[in-house]
Amino acid sequence: MKDDTETLSCVMIPMNDRQLLLPNVSIAEVVDYAGTPAPANAPGWLAGTLNWRGLSLPIISYDGANGGKVTLPAGSRGRIVILNTIGDHHSRVPFMALVTQGIPSQTRLGASQIRQIEGETGSADLMRVQADGETAFIPDLAFLESLAAEAPQK
Repeated sequence: MKDDTETLSCVMIPMNDRQLLLPNVSIAEVVDYAGTPAPANAPGWLAGTLNWRGLSLPIISYDGANGGKVTLPAGSRGRIVILNTIGDHHSRVPFMALVTQGIPSQTRLGASQIRQIEGETGSADLMRVQADGETAFIPDLAFLESLAAEAPQK
């Protein structure tokens, strides 16, 4: 393995039909799936809300954010990833929650282990990449943050 200064700690997050790749520092915490279901008139990407550290966070379905159906986790392997926000809405929405379809896994990647690849992406995807031999999607965090900022407040 290369020197640690040449690699980045990352997390692979399983979704319904893809896996996401994020730097470890973008994640505040991973918690068991729990939350209040979304109301009947909720936006198509809202899976519910999560009370976390005194905050009410919108739970975003990545599938729903990409124009598909909101997918809740099957069985006990689903988690919620709490993401730090750093964009324009950070002061109002310092964190957002993303429902997963499994347990995220950590990896370390160097520049030579990741490359952008061609292929279809959705509105929540920033780009499609090959990461150490696996296809992954880097999410558009600014887009997801804008959704979280639009979420109905409880």
